[in-house]
Amino acid sequence: MPNYQSDLFSALSDSKEQIYPDVYRLSRFTKTDKLHKSLGPILQHSPFRKMMTPNGHYTNIAFTNCGEYGWVSNKVRYQYLDKDPLNNQPWPPMPQIFKDLAANAALEAGYSHFMPDSCLINQYLIGSKLGSHQDKNEKDFNHPIVSVSIGLTAIFQIYGKTRSGIKAQFPLYDGDVMVWGDSARLMYHGVKSLTAAPLKPNLTQRVNLTFRKSH
Repeated sequence: MPNYQSDLFSALSDSKEQIYPDVYRLSRFTKTDKLHKSLGPILQHSPFRKMMTPNGHYTNIAFTNCGEYGWVSNKVRYQYLDKDPLNNQPWPPMPQIFKDLAANAALEAGYSHFMPDSCLINQYLIGSKLGSHQDKNEKDFNHPIVSVSIGLTAIFQIYGKTRSGIKAQFPLYDGDVMVWGDSARLMYHGVKSLTAAPLKPNLTQRVNLTFRKSH
């Protein structure tokens, strides 16, 4: 069962905002220091990599995964695999604090019993961005998406039911969590080109954890 008394949620705020139909932003929902530390063993086993896409280009940002399944891309298709294609080994297990965070955030947004089997980990360096896309490779769209921001501030963009025409955009700060489902489950969304933080010169990247139920 999710535990709201965990140190992970000691920074839990009351700021829950529905910024688009069935899309919620949970501001400063979690501390990120322990999340960041948990990334070390994952990246040692399955490091960040850019992937070829079916349109013949490499992704602008780098990815890796943890959990039972990992999302991957190649020149043929997008898919979930139970092994890392770089080493043909199972993906690193999803840390318990990741599972607790995803379940608690989903519950806060009104989605109970969310148990992700995949965590896609994105690395945004300064100048990188993520274009308009849908999360649509999962088998059941009844489960929400939970997205956690770590590090530099990003501008999240919502396009809605079509790939073009931004309907809303707003900042995501370190510790913010996005949750979307139901009518927004297949919305097009993206991330604007990442910019530096002049007052935090040592902060050079944003890491995003995207929790999904893939199977």
